[in-house]
Order: sequence, then C-alpha cells, then structure tokens
Amino acid sequence: MKYLRFLILLFIAWLPVFALQKPVFLCYHHAFSAGYGLNDLLQVTLHGLKLDCTIAGYLTALPLLLCLLFFNVHQQILKILKIYLLCMAILIAMIFSIDLALYEFWGFRLDATLFFYLKSPKDAFASVPLGLFLRQFLLFIGYAALIYGWLRYVLRYFPKDSNEATHNGWLPKVKHWATLLVAGGLLFIPIRGGVTTSTANVGMVYFSQDQFLNHAAINPCFSLISSLSKQQDFAAQFDFFPEEERAALFEQLMAPTPMPENEGENGANRSLLRTHRPNILLILLESFSANAIEAFGGEPGITPNLNRLSQEGIRFTNLYANSFRTDRGLVAALNGYLAQPTTSIMKYPAKSQTLPSIAHSLDSVGYQSDVLYGGDINFTNMRSFFYSAGYSRLTSDQDFPLTDRLSKWGANDDVTFERLYQMIAQRPTDQPWFTTFLTLSSHEPFEVPYHRLSHPYLNTVAFTDSCLGHFIDRFKQLPAWQNSLVILLSDHGFRYPDGTKDYAPKRYHIPMLWLGGAIAAPRTISRIGNQTDLAATLLRQIGLSTEDFRFSRDLMDPQTPQQAFYTFQNGFGWIDESGVSVFDNEGNRPLIEEPQAGSTQRLTKGKALLQTLYDDLGRR
Repeated sequence: MKYLRFLILLFIAWLPVFALQKPVFLCYHHAFSAGYGLNDLLQVTLHGLKLDCTIAGYLTALPLLLCLLFFNVHQQILKILKIYLLCMAILIAMIFSIDLALYEFWGFRLDATLFFYLKSPKDAFASVPLGLFLRQFLLFIGYAALIYGWLRYVLRYFPKDSNEATHNGWLPKVKHWATLLVAGGLLFIPIRGGVTTSTANVGMVYFSQDQFLNHAAINPCFSLISSLSKQQDFAAQFDFFPEEERAALFEQLMAPTPMPENEGENGANRSLLRTHRPNILLILLESFSANAIEAFGGEPGITPNLNRLSQEGIRFTNLYANSFRTDRGLVAALNGYLAQPTTSIMKYPAKSQTLPSIAHSLDSVGYQSDVLYGGDINFTNMRSFFYSAGYSRLTSDQDFPLTDRLSKWGANDDVTFERLYQMIAQRPTDQPWFTTFLTLSSHEPFEVPYHRLSHPYLNTVAFTDSCLGHFIDRFKQLPAWQNSLVILLSDHGFRYPDGTKDYAPKRYHIPMLWLGGAIAAPRTISRIGNQTDLAATLLRQIGLSTEDFRFSRDLMDPQTPQQAFYTFQNGFGWIDESGVSVFDNEGNRPLIEEPQAGSTQRLTKGKALLQTLYDDLGRR
C-alpha cells in the first residue's frame, strides 16, 4: 500500500506543474489576454485539467511499472526515478518554453510543425532574436529547476524499504501486484480521457468562443504528442498531375461565377427564398440514406413525415454525401470542405480552425450561432471544431439529465427535438439565428424506444422521422416559422439496402430538403451536387460572398457543372452527367465504370480534385 500511496501522490503532484502554465501563458501573452479576469483564469485552469490529467497519467505509468515489476530492488528504483523525473522536468520545461515563444507567431499551441522547421536548424535559429532566445532559455532553466525540486520533495514519500512485499511470504507479494494492477487499470481512465465514447483530444478543453482562451487551456505536451501521432505530409500525397495541369483541371471544375443579381427571369429561377435574413435551422440527420426515403427515390413506408414535408419544400434529389463518417460530413456541410479518404481534418484543430464556415459568414451580418447535440461533443474533437467554426453556444449530452441519456450515444431524438422546440420558442425576435442540430438515434447499435419496423436501421430512421414530423408541426405554430428556413441534410449515408458496397454511389446518396416560411415556393431540384455545395448555395441565397469556400459550388448557378465527389477508405467516387467512376487509390485501379465510355475523363477530374484537396490540407 505504501507504493500505491506514493503513486497517487506522484500523479497528483504533476497537476500543479501543469496548472502553473495557465497563468504564465496568459501573462506572457498579455497583449492577447487584456481584459480577462480571475474567472477566465479559473475557467482555463479547470477545463485544462482534463488534458493535464491525461499527461499526468502518462508520466505516472513508468513509475507504476517499476514499482510493479521491480519492488524487490528498492534502491535501484529510487535511483531510476530520480533520473526519470529529472529528464521529464527538463522535457516539460523545454516544451513549455518553446511553446510560449512560438504561440505569438503561429497562433496555435506547439505541434509537430516544430520538427518541420528543425529539418533546417540553421535557418530556423537564424530567425530567432538573441533576446528572445535568452529569455526563453532562462525561463526553461527556472521552470525545470522548479519542477524537479517539487518532484524531489514528492520522492520523500517513496517507501523507505520494500519489507512489506519481500520478507513476509507470497501473500503480501500477491496483494502488492493485485493492488498495483488495479491502480494501473484506474490510471488508464485519465490516460484515455474518461469513460465516455470519446478519447483524449485537444478539443476536450475548449469551452469558449474566444479561441485564445481555448488555446490557453491546452496542455502543450499533449498537443505535441497528439500531433506527432497523426503527422503526415499531406501535400506530397496523391500527386497525379504536374502542378500546372492540376491547376487548370481544378479551375474547370470549381471556378466560381460572379454573384448573381436575383432579378429578371434567370434571377427569379435561381432564387429559393423570399427574404435575405431568415432564421436558419440546419438539422443534420444521422446516417439518413436517400434509399430509405420514398420522396428521394427510396423505399416506401419508412418516412411518412419526410415524404409529406417534401411536398411543401425544396427537394434536392441528386445530392451525395462527401464521406461515410460524421466528423467528415460535418466539415463538408458546415465548412464546404471536401472529405479526405485517409484522414479527417477535424483531428487537426490547428488546421480546422483555418477553414471558412457558414457560421462565420452569418456572424458577419449579425447572426447568433449555436449547436444542439444529444451526444458526447468531445468525440473526434467536435467541441474545438464547433467553437472554431464560429458557434457561440454548445448544448450536448452533459446538459441533459442522466434519465434522458438512454442511448449508448446520449439523449435520443425525441428528447433532443423537444429541447430544440423549447429553445426556438423562447428566442427573442430581434436577432437572426443559425442553429445546427445533430440527431443521433439512427446510429448503431440502433436502440430506440420505438418498434414499428423489424429492420433495426429502418426502425431508427422511422423513429427519427416521427420525431421530426412532430417537431415541424409544432414549429409551424410559432411566430418564428414565417421567417425561418429549415434545412434537412444527412451527415452521411448508410449501407442500405443490406449488402451495399462501401464504395457504391447509392451508399452516398442522401436527402436535402429546405422547409419553412422563408422559402419562396415548393420545387424539386435534380441537379447533381454534394454536401459541400450547401455553403455556397445557402450563402448566395442570402446575398453573402462565397469566395473563401474553395470547394463549394452554388447548385442554383446554371454555369456550375453537375458533379459529385465522395471518398471512402483511400478511394474516391466521381458522378456526373456522363456516369459514375470509382477508384481505389491503394490498388491503383477503378472499381466501378458505368458506363466505361467517359470513365477516363471522370477519373481525371476526381484525381485533380483529390490532389488539390491534399495540397490545400498540407498548407493549412
């Protein structure tokens, strides 16, 4: 038990080491932190504690292993611990000192970008002023000494000898091993980042719309380790064409046209709304496939409410998801940014925070943006993603009582649709708003309080459809309905019918439906498009620039080519008016060519778009 007590003390001892970094960071960057008070510091420290505990868990793991395996060589363990703690004190102090200096120039906490510059150390150090170098070096020495002095004090509680486990037979030894094994299991919890579906990630500590406060809460050791585990040279991947040829091909595919003047015959045909400042509710339907919705060419009898509502709204019948995962679908829909087949930009907060977003564009003209999601918003860095995208308020599973969180993923859709209704009903009418709501009940394992259909997936789709229909019918009774635009869009499709291949086009066929009092008239739009095209289509309808949305196209622009691009695991699909082509990057071969005529041209376009995407990702 003496070893266990020491390990607990050591874990706790790391926390003030990291907590100290928060006020130092805020004071060091006083130009950014002017106007902040004690409450801001407390919030930064409290939220940052999540990742501080993760790093403390990692740093306690080796001492635990030593105590578990080599408890009978007590003095040797003590010597090793002294060396280990000294090395860790030096490493932590070095990371923090470098991070402090670089943040002013980079605008994000330390990550693997550092090693890119260290490939040319002479050039890297040549740009460091001597005064800055000396200041950071002194800070490093002082902080390292402080950490090591503190940890040497904690070492006083290391057991004086190992009698408790070595001189009293086998039973004490078994108890010793069992106790430390249990401690190791408990230590895994902070290392993992908790017991929920999400694992430790930088976004866990985000709590504010102010990015600087979010950055202040990040543990730079975790930021560096996390980025190293994901480090890739994206710009060097998928180099199908020389640069000039790639640029020319991309220009043909995505070249923007001037902002339309919504006048005359063509302007009237392109205008979908009767107001330029509607309230906007974007409902992202988890895993909804067009194949399960009769109004979009799918199976009858599954979604009676969507079928009914589609007669009242603007129905986009040839829309395709950009990916097969929620984290990538969110970026496609909210940022107009193409999904990647080998990674997800949401995993890289330093990159995702550079993306344009619908929320940022709307914020520029006075909209208030918020998110409602009944699940764990720390999953795959969603918290940091939403704050970076311009949302000022996030409502997630922790805002619902435990009795409402009956699904593996959180609160079911009947609960969250009710919360959404109450939020809208209580809103003032003097400011336009943009709300993004993510459903979750139609996610595996498909467990819902509803039993109309025998097929698990279809039953959950039917459940969400029933919740949606009830919500829309009540929303129509509110005054806000007359000036509101409701957009229903899937985050991604699903493998339905059963047996659908992961790379098949129908796997990615999804619904998009615009409803509300703000629409000019019901209509059906059959142009081929993508999730990414929501941004340009919506923003142009309300008279905002789409210049920053490089991969998003206005579906109402007749000059926009009809095309859709989607990605699966290291592969992509291309759909246009000539047909469908699907390519496997790993096998370097086409998987689908329907028809074969024109497939070469389709694959050329898809490759050019993929190469441009990874070049752009590498630059961010």
